[in-house]
Amino acid sequence: MGTAPTAPAAGTAAAATAAPGTAEGGPAARPRAGVLDLRGGAGRGELRFPVGDLLVVSGLPGSGKSTLIRRAVAALDARDGIVWCVDSQDARERLERRAPGWLPYGAYRPFARLAHYAALRRALRSGASVVVHDCGQRGWVRRWVARDARRRGAAAHLLLLDVPPGTALAGQAARGRGVSPHAFGLHRRAMARLTTEVAAGRPPAGVTSVVLLDRGAVDALGEITFG
Repeated sequence: MGTAPTAPAAGTAAAATAAPGTAEGGPAARPRAGVLDLRGGAGRGELRFPVGDLLVVSGLPGSGKSTLIRRAVAALDARDGIVWCVDSQDARERLERRAPGWLPYGAYRPFARLAHYAALRRALRSGASVVVHDCGQRGWVRRWVARDARRRGAAAHLLLLDVPPGTALAGQAARGRGVSPHAFGLHRRAMARLTTEVAAGRPPAGVTSVVLLDRGAVDALGEITFG
């Protein structure tokens, strides 16, 4: 849902201005233009983006996007403004609570997606800092966010979770909810293309900066702030 979380719940790599450091003791990373690769033990404890900017969190289903958003996104920005978090999982869970137990999710999946995109529209119109959950398969969501960032004179950033398919499948099993093999295959190919482009220093069109995280960097990241 497009609401702020109730508790701690964004070229080339050289374009980033943060000094080297570990997640436990290093400085917060403030991504600028280009790609900041925090894989392979280069994780940070905090990522900081300018107030009013927009952050898309992408990765395979089961890679930990929702968990990261709920755990790490600060509820307020540096000006005490609400940070909106728009997570498709929230829309799904709201509908699941209302639907009969015998009704499969596939029957109301389109309504969950509509609710998610409606929440994203409300968040973007708010003018506040926004964090949005996105599977990465649909590039039009990133383009939508990028257009809105340009309209409001802000920047769009991408947080890309580079998690092995086996780890993502294990994550789906742990939460007791997965996607079909066909759908997972589509997600996997889309994410592979996106990760390859980003790792080569080519952010998606309209995206100012990309932060690449592997499993270790995801676990090390304790806070995502806007300030």
